[in-house]
Amino acid sequence: MSKIVGLLVGRENTFPGPFIETVNRKGAAQGVSAELAVLGGTRELELPRYRVIVDRISHEVPYYRAHLKSAALMGTVVVNDPFWWEADEKFFECTLARMLGVAVPKTVVLPNKSYISDINDQSLRNLKYPLDWDDILSYVGLPAILKPNTGGGWKDVYRVDSKQDLLWAYDQSGGLSPGHRPKTMILQEFIKWEDYIRCICIGRTNILPIRYDPTAPFADRYVVSRPVDGELRDRAVHDARALVDALGYDMDTVEFAVRDGTLYAIDFLNPAPDFDSFSIKEDNFNWVLEKMSDLVIAYANGTALPPWRGEHRWWKHVRT
Repeated sequence: MSKIVGLLVGRENTFPGPFIETVNRKGAAQGVSAELAVLGGTRELELPRYRVIVDRISHEVPYYRAHLKSAALMGTVVVNDPFWWEADEKFFECTLARMLGVAVPKTVVLPNKSYISDINDQSLRNLKYPLDWDDILSYVGLPAILKPNTGGGWKDVYRVDSKQDLLWAYDQSGGLSPGHRPKTMILQEFIKWEDYIRCICIGRTNILPIRYDPTAPFADRYVVSRPVDGELRDRAVHDARALVDALGYDMDTVEFAVRDGTLYAIDFLNPAPDFDSFSIKEDNFNWVLEKMSDLVIAYANGTALPPWRGEHRWWKHVRT
């Protein structure tokens, strides 16, 4: 297999060109090149063109995910692991974080408000009904945040300040609007933060903490004028590294809300994180280019192996 790195992207415009250029420049002497991946009509034992594929869009294009899982079986290194990404959910991550000693908001996963038409009462006989909303709220408190168990981009996220607010927001998750499917939601304790940090994580060891304001306009959320330093930086790096290492993500962002000196992991399921230069700013963008290019060149050369290779049950039955 040739040492070609393929990049799968969506609507982002500022990352793909500079990333491909950087890999081609740094990898030329080692026979490593990069290009936008071109996929279509994949056969089951098709010899992969790409030694490495960087996946930043398969969560929105199901065909890509099907191709990537087969390519991984055939020996391609996929960033991030398509098998795990498809299975990963926020409630699981909250449980994992607590077991790793990383603080997270109190969290409850809720049954769907509604289901597709083929699901009837017999299908749901194991569900507790009605839900004890008062007991749930006594655990997470008010205000609270209701958001989908999967997905991102701050879509379908509600702050609720009362039981009535919660019931209304929960009703919206039932797919009442045209084109919207029912969602599984989680309810989380609202952390009234005094500081907020987003860590860009590359290769499970390279962690870049940046101050972040989730309430600001999108292009102004990264606050580069106030670097994260000292003990706060050390704790953010430690906790972010623990999370991405346990998850096996080579490309992720981890967000921490800081309250009373405690870092609460708020959102760490971002395996196709924002890498646009206008939002993460120039110095951070250059850091991403360097770390991502180093990672994929090492994978293309075989001097590094992805964390998940050998962990999947099927891997021991095949030879590549």
